[in-house]
Amino acid sequence: MVTLSSPVAPPRIALHPDRLLPADPATRSVARDLYAAVRDLPVISPHGHVPARWLAEDLPFPDPTALLVTPDHYLTRLLHARGVPLTDLGVGVEDPTPERSRAAFRLVCEHWAALRGTPVKLWLEQVLAEVLGVDLVPSAATADDVYDAVAERVAEPGFRPRALYDRFRLDVLATTDDPCDDLRHHAALRDDPTWHGRVVPTFRPDRYLEAGHPAWAAHLDALAEVTGTDTDTFAGWVRAMADRRAYFAAHGAVSSDHSHRDVVMAPLDPAEGERLYAAALAGRATPAEATTLRRGLLFEQARMASEDGLVMTLHPGVSRDHHAPSRDRLGPDIGADIPVAVELTEALRPVLHAFGTHPRFRLVVFTIDETVFSRELAPLAGFYPSLYVGAPWWFLDAPDAMDRFRSAVTETAGFAKTSGFVDDTRAYLSIPTRHDVSRRADAAYLARLVTQHRLTLEEAHETAVELVTSIPRKAFRL
Repeated sequence: MVTLSSPVAPPRIALHPDRLLPADPATRSVARDLYAAVRDLPVISPHGHVPARWLAEDLPFPDPTALLVTPDHYLTRLLHARGVPLTDLGVGVEDPTPERSRAAFRLVCEHWAALRGTPVKLWLEQVLAEVLGVDLVPSAATADDVYDAVAERVAEPGFRPRALYDRFRLDVLATTDDPCDDLRHHAALRDDPTWHGRVVPTFRPDRYLEAGHPAWAAHLDALAEVTGTDTDTFAGWVRAMADRRAYFAAHGAVSSDHSHRDVVMAPLDPAEGERLYAAALAGRATPAEATTLRRGLLFEQARMASEDGLVMTLHPGVSRDHHAPSRDRLGPDIGADIPVAVELTEALRPVLHAFGTHPRFRLVVFTIDETVFSRELAPLAGFYPSLYVGAPWWFLDAPDAMDRFRSAVTETAGFAKTSGFVDDTRAYLSIPTRHDVSRRADAAYLARLVTQHRLTLEEAHETAVELVTSIPRKAFRL
């Protein structure tokens, strides 16, 4: 219980046990039963952004703002939309003072009403009340009390990263890593006799494919230095990438992750590939040529995936860092991402013709363009053995969007050709909460199928469990 600085008792967070379950009494009863079957099962997190260093070094979290506010793009963008500068929330600020961190937390509490109706409110309330044991409703009046209570809690040994790994029942946690990363923190965990969890790296080579980016040549120099391979040619780039993919696989990686504006993967004639590569390296490639080269390089990633078995995941349909002034001032990946339309059927035709029935190739396609769920993505997964439909992520990992996803995809692709939920988060404490929301949403959807007599209760139970156990394991070869 939090001791208040104010004599007036403020409202408390009251999490309803049936939140997100159907309102209809008969359907809700079934959903309760299904949710109870999966509520406490281990969490498989095959795509996320929590640094391995946190677990390797097991350091305490610095303060409530660094833990709950600054890394959470969902939260910071909502407040930025209300006129709060990102820097006031700690974004792009190195080593903020304690006073500045407290001020950032106050801003969140003062703007708490801005979160109403969003999944961010669901996640944060559950993190505060269930994970941290702080049940004060954030507001301007309670901001300092909430901050102090969270700060006191995270200073306890039970709130170190490793203790939370156990408490969250994490079975697998995937990080996201640059191909040139030496993965020393993953190695430290692997070699630590006191560590019993499973943290796997994920190969994320985007910056080495975007030939139109001004820093592309510098990235290739770093790749050459790490691999000892000349990256001045297309063929050299392929050899260097194969080397790093093998290195990641040796350190436990099971997948590679790719996020470009589109998903086109088209093979290049060797001579044409070398011509485009040389032009890009010399800074002479046109934007169209740079795009053609990137699509050829991505095809090479798919070809290598068919050989080394790393699951290839795509996260297209996003205009990254939409606000250039914020990107230039604060750096990339600050939450200024906007969904864009994607086309999949023709874009994926070359790679699926080449590897769509290959036994070693597996492709998991995510998107935040909902229009392609039933029109393209589910039918593609409903035919090609290699293709799986990625669960809702970024703007769509919310209850209503999850329901739309299941309705759009299941009738054509079924449950088994989906990925299982991915939390895709940098906010460590929100991992169990986000998976809990997904489990509740799936229980609600399955309950409707039962009450409509489209599934038996036994089939729904089995499916609910598979969605959080065998389905993500199969999709990500875990």
